[in-house]
Amino acid sequence: MADLHRQAPECLAQGPQRCAHGIRRHRHRQPLDRAQDAPRICDAIVQNGATSIVGQCVIQLAKLHGIHTINIIRDRPGSEEAKDKLKQLGADEVFMESQLDMKNVKSLLGALPEPALGFNCVGGNAASLLLKFLRQGGTMVTYGGMSKRPVTVPTSYFIFKDISLRGFWLQRWMNSDKAEDCRTMIDYLLGLVHEGKLKYEYAIRPWEKHGSQPKQVMRF
Repeated sequence: MADLHRQAPECLAQGPQRCAHGIRRHRHRQPLDRAQDAPRICDAIVQNGATSIVGQCVIQLAKLHGIHTINIIRDRPGSEEAKDKLKQLGADEVFMESQLDMKNVKSLLGALPEPALGFNCVGGNAASLLLKFLRQGGTMVTYGGMSKRPVTVPTSYFIFKDISLRGFWLQRWMNSDKAEDCRTMIDYLLGLVHEGKLKYEYAIRPWEKHGSQPKQVMRF
């Protein structure tokens, strides 16, 4: 893999957790750029897993670029507080999964445009709900599968809506010939953090050994 080490601004050198957060932010910035490079500029996106660090950063990056976000979160204690936090970050709409148990979910969009792009990190029912929002010719990019359930797509979505499914794996992208793009992207993200335009909420837990891989646990 190409050497992607970068010198962070001195004010950002506040511990090893910054490196992990930088990579996670970088993970979603790249497919967002793909949307903007498309022939028709993406004016709205939909995502599940919106309370994750990636989800929080997608909301902020989209807002910076004038892109609306429709966000799907799980039904659980504290969901209303989570919705408020995401709205404060710039989310246009935040829906719990139970709110989307209806035939015409697009009626919930109001004046918002139908999203051309969806980010799926959950799979299962959460991915099915995301697909309901996509406009004709829309694309869903899967970058995770937290539910460990398969993505199931009705045949009609391919025939009548011309939906496309794509995958994104950060490691493959970083191992490709895009090393210079990676460096540029990381510098861009660090600059946004330095300017206070990219923020994220997290809770740090001690490093522990789980299996063969050391992990740092973070919660929204």
